[in-house]
Amino acid sequence: MRSWLNRLRRRCWHALFFRIVFGERGLPHTRIAPSTCIEGEAGLQLADHVFIGQFNFIDATAGLTIGEGVQITNFVSIVTHSSHRSIRLLGRAYASHRGPVPGYVKAPIAIGAYSFIGPHSLIEAGAVIGRAAVICAYAQVRGAVPDFAIMAGQPAVQIGDLRERDAQLLKQYPELAAHYRELFE
Repeated sequence: MRSWLNRLRRRCWHALFFRIVFGERGLPHTRIAPSTCIEGEAGLQLADHVFIGQFNFIDATAGLTIGEGVQITNFVSIVTHSSHRSIRLLGRAYASHRGPVPGYVKAPIAIGAYSFIGPHSLIEAGAVIGRAAVICAYAQVRGAVPDFAIMAGQPAVQIGDLRERDAQLLKQYPELAAHYRELFE
Protein backbone atom coordinates (compact mmCIF):
# COMPACT_ATOMS: atom_id res chain seq x y z
CA MET A 1 0.00 0.00 0.00
CA ARG A 2 2.77 2.44 0.92
CA SER A 3 4.67 1.94 -2.37
CA TRP A 4 1.48 2.74 -4.30
CA LEU A 5 1.11 5.99 -2.37
CA ASN A 6 4.74 6.91 -2.98
CA ARG A 7 4.35 6.29 -6.72
CA LEU A 8 1.26 8.51 -6.74
CA ARG A 9 3.15 11.28 -4.91
CA ARG A 10 6.04 11.08 -7.41
CA ARG A 11 3.64 11.26 -10.36
CA CYS A 12 1.87 14.28 -8.87
CA TRP A 13 5.20 15.98 -8.13
CA HIS A 14 6.41 15.43 -11.71
CA ALA A 15 3.09 16.52 -13.21
CA LEU A 16 3.10 19.75 -11.19
CA PHE A 17 6.74 20.73 -11.27
CA PHE A 18 8.48 19.01 -14.19
CA ARG A 19 5.93 19.01 -16.98
CA ILE A 20 6.71 21.60 -19.62
CA VAL A 21 3.81 22.64 -21.80
CA PHE A 22 3.96 24.21 -25.26
CA GLY A 23 2.05 27.43 -25.78
CA GLU A 24 3.22 29.67 -22.93
CA ARG A 25 1.91 33.25 -23.00
CA GLY A 26 0.06 32.63 -26.26
CA LEU A 27 3.24 31.64 -28.10
CA PRO A 28 2.51 28.21 -29.58
CA HIS A 29 6.09 26.88 -29.58
CA THR A 30 7.39 28.40 -26.34
CA ARG A 31 7.90 26.30 -23.22
CA ILE A 32 8.53 27.52 -19.67
CA ALA A 33 8.98 25.04 -16.83
CA PRO A 34 6.55 25.58 -13.96
CA SER A 35 9.44 25.58 -11.47
CA THR A 36 10.91 28.74 -13.05
CA CYS A 37 10.20 31.93 -11.11
CA ILE A 38 9.53 35.06 -13.18
CA GLU A 39 9.48 38.37 -11.27
CA GLY A 40 8.12 41.49 -12.96
CA GLU A 41 6.46 39.52 -15.73
CA ALA A 42 5.04 42.74 -17.24
CA GLY A 43 8.60 43.71 -18.24
CA LEU A 44 9.21 40.46 -20.15
CA GLN A 45 9.19 40.56 -23.95
CA LEU A 46 9.25 36.96 -25.11
CA ALA A 47 9.50 35.68 -28.68
CA ASP A 48 8.27 32.28 -29.86
CA HIS A 49 10.27 29.01 -30.01
CA VAL A 50 11.83 29.78 -26.60
CA PHE A 51 12.66 27.07 -24.07
CA ILE A 52 13.11 27.97 -20.39
CA GLY A 53 13.98 24.95 -18.25
CA GLN A 54 13.66 24.06 -14.58
CA PHE A 55 14.49 26.05 -11.45
CA ASN A 56 15.45 29.38 -12.99
CA PHE A 57 15.07 32.85 -11.45
CA ILE A 58 14.16 35.45 -14.05
CA ASP A 59 13.83 39.09 -12.99
CA ALA A 60 12.22 41.24 -15.67
CA THR A 61 11.39 44.24 -13.47
CA ALA A 62 13.71 46.57 -15.42
CA GLY A 63 12.89 44.99 -18.79
CA LEU A 64 13.96 41.69 -20.33
CA THR A 65 13.83 40.81 -24.02
CA ILE A 66 14.29 37.15 -25.00
CA GLY A 67 14.62 36.56 -28.75
CA GLU A 68 13.27 33.75 -30.90
CA GLY A 69 14.74 30.30 -30.37
CA VAL A 70 16.57 31.14 -27.14
CA GLN A 71 17.26 28.19 -24.85
CA ILE A 72 17.70 28.85 -21.13
CA THR A 73 18.66 25.59 -19.43
CA ASN A 74 18.31 25.00 -15.67
CA PHE A 75 19.33 26.87 -12.50
CA VAL A 76 19.98 30.14 -14.39
CA SER A 77 19.61 33.55 -12.74
CA ILE A 78 18.78 36.59 -14.87
CA VAL A 79 18.66 39.77 -12.78
CA THR A 80 17.79 43.26 -14.05
CA HIS A 81 18.57 44.93 -10.75
CA SER A 82 20.95 44.61 -7.81
CA SER A 83 20.96 46.32 -4.43
CA HIS A 84 23.94 44.55 -2.84
CA ARG A 85 26.21 47.62 -3.09
CA SER A 86 23.49 49.94 -1.82
CA ILE A 87 22.82 47.82 1.24
CA ARG A 88 26.53 47.65 1.99
CA LEU A 89 26.84 51.44 1.67
CA LEU A 90 23.68 52.38 3.56
CA GLY A 91 23.42 49.51 6.04
CA ARG A 92 20.22 49.74 8.12
CA ALA A 93 19.37 53.08 6.50
CA TYR A 94 18.71 51.29 3.19
CA ALA A 95 15.09 50.55 4.09
CA SER A 96 14.27 54.17 4.95
CA HIS A 97 16.53 55.99 2.46
CA ARG A 98 14.81 58.65 0.33
CA GLY A 99 15.91 59.77 -3.10
CA PRO A 100 18.38 58.11 -5.46
CA VAL A 101 19.92 55.02 -3.88
CA PRO A 102 23.73 55.07 -4.11
CA GLY A 103 25.19 52.00 -5.80
CA TYR A 104 21.81 50.63 -6.92
CA VAL A 105 21.99 48.97 -10.35
CA LYS A 106 18.90 48.66 -12.53
CA ALA A 107 19.08 48.06 -16.28
CA PRO A 108 17.27 46.01 -18.93
CA ILE A 109 18.70 42.81 -20.40
CA ALA A 110 18.44 41.59 -24.00
CA ILE A 111 19.14 38.02 -25.13
CA GLY A 112 19.53 37.67 -28.90
CA ALA A 113 17.75 35.11 -31.06
CA TYR A 114 18.99 31.51 -31.01
CA SER A 115 21.29 32.01 -28.04
CA PHE A 116 21.91 29.29 -25.46
CA ILE A 117 22.29 29.97 -21.74
CA GLY A 118 24.03 27.10 -19.92
CA PRO A 119 23.12 25.82 -16.45
CA HIS A 120 24.03 27.74 -13.30
CA SER A 121 24.79 30.93 -15.27
CA LEU A 122 24.23 34.46 -14.01
CA ILE A 123 23.15 37.19 -16.44
CA GLU A 124 23.59 40.59 -14.76
CA ALA A 125 21.67 43.85 -15.18
CA GLY A 126 22.47 45.67 -18.41
CA ALA A 127 23.78 42.59 -20.27
CA VAL A 128 23.16 42.52 -24.01
CA ILE A 129 23.74 39.06 -25.47
CA GLY A 130 24.07 38.92 -29.24
CA ARG A 131 22.39 36.49 -31.63
CA ALA A 132 23.40 32.83 -31.57
CA ALA A 133 25.71 33.24 -28.59
CA VAL A 134 26.52 30.38 -26.21
CA ILE A 135 26.87 31.14 -22.53
CA CYS A 136 28.69 28.18 -20.98
CA ALA A 137 27.68 26.60 -17.67
CA TYR A 138 28.54 28.66 -14.57
CA ALA A 139 29.31 31.81 -16.61
CA GLN A 140 28.74 35.26 -15.12
CA VAL A 141 27.77 37.65 -17.92
CA ARG A 142 28.22 41.43 -17.65
CA GLY A 143 27.97 43.96 -20.47
CA ALA A 144 27.88 43.17 -24.18
CA VAL A 145 28.32 39.73 -25.75
CA PRO A 146 28.96 39.67 -29.54
CA ASP A 147 26.88 37.64 -31.99
CA PHE A 148 28.06 33.99 -32.21
CA ALA A 149 30.35 34.34 -29.17
CA ILE A 150 31.11 31.41 -26.89
CA MET A 151 31.43 32.85 -23.38
CA ALA A 152 32.82 31.18 -20.25
CA GLY A 153 34.11 32.15 -16.82
CA GLN A 154 33.37 34.55 -13.96
CA PRO A 155 33.22 37.17 -15.31
CA ALA A 156 32.62 35.62 -18.71
CA VAL A 157 35.11 36.18 -21.53
CA GLN A 158 34.87 35.11 -25.14
CA ILE A 159 36.59 31.77 -25.75
CA GLY A 160 35.38 31.03 -29.27
CA ASP A 161 33.16 31.84 -32.23
CA LEU A 162 30.25 29.60 -33.23
CA ARG A 163 30.54 30.46 -36.93
CA GLU A 164 33.61 28.21 -37.12
CA ARG A 165 31.66 25.28 -35.68
CA ASP A 166 28.59 26.11 -37.75
CA ALA A 167 30.71 26.06 -40.93
CA GLN A 168 31.67 22.45 -40.15
CA LEU A 169 28.02 21.54 -39.57
CA LEU A 170 26.94 23.25 -42.78
CA LYS A 171 29.50 21.20 -44.72
CA GLN A 172 27.90 18.11 -43.24
CA TYR A 173 24.35 19.39 -43.93
CA PRO A 174 24.63 21.62 -47.03
CA GLU A 175 20.86 21.61 -47.53
CA LEU A 176 20.59 23.88 -44.43
CA ALA A 177 22.99 26.58 -45.71
CA ALA A 178 20.29 28.74 -47.33
CA HIS A 179 18.17 28.64 -44.18
CA TYR A 180 21.20 29.52 -42.02
CA ARG A 181 22.08 32.50 -44.25
CA GLU A 182 18.46 33.67 -44.09
CA LEU A 183 18.54 33.66 -40.28
CA PHE A 184 21.95 35.23 -39.71
CA GLU A 185 22.97 37.36 -42.69
